Amino acid sequence: MENIDTTVEKLVDWLKKQVEEAHGEGLVFGLSGGIDSAVVAALATRAFPESSLGIIMPCYSDPIDEEHGRLVSDSFGLQVKKVDLSNTFDHLLGSIKEENKNRLAISNLKPRLRMTTLYYFAQNNNYLVAGPSNKSEFTVGYFTKHGDSGVDLLPLASFVKSEIVELAEYLNVPDVIIKKPPTAGLWSNQTDEEEMGFSYDVLDKYIETGKGPEELVAKIEKMNSGSQHKRVFPPIFKG
Repeated sequence: MENIDTTVEKLVDWLKKQVEEAHGEGLVFGLSGGIDSAVVAALATRAFPESSLGIIMPCYSDPIDEEHGRLVSDSFGLQVKKVDLSNTFDHLLGSIKEENKNRLAISNLKPRLRMTTLYYFAQNNNYLVAGPSNKSEFTVGYFTKHGDSGVDLLPLASFVKSEIVELAEYLNVPDVIIKKPPTAGLWSNQTDEEEMGFSYDVLDKYIETGKGPEELVAKIEKMNSGSQHKRVFPPIFKG
């Protein structure tokens, strides 16, 4: 990425402007222990060193996720709170009296509970919610509608995954977080690339050049088309 220092300055200024225009006082975001949320945390603390808040929200999560989330908070002097959503998840799932036919319908309860939690802290502190979605995930719809996409700001959605890595290195995100396999943490041992069916390298190259292995390009374009509803405001009946 050329002029990464200028890009970071523009991102920080953009965050300040968005919060100011909304008459807010700071930013809140989830700390998943992943690279995207770590970059959001690094940018947020530059923009609002005294009013950035990271929320760790385990929901039957791998303990390493919290460990890495706290490593991020320690690295950037970030205020952090923890809300364990495991019992809330159990209670909600136990209240739904219907046979499950789709694994994702259950798994996606987790990011939707996290969205609700973040908005509690946002409204309670007059903060805006910043989301971690990058351009690669956004292009193929690899996010949960009204879950991790349920935010006020998407500072990273113009950057493909390889650029997120460059930003993380520039912002001094801990190396262990940069190098670990990306995962949405929806279930044990889940990884982004395995679930998508192609690597971020293939996806990034397609986004930037329109080229790639024919079979994978077809899959990427199908995912992009099928997830269009996730990237637009709900249709409004005009009469």
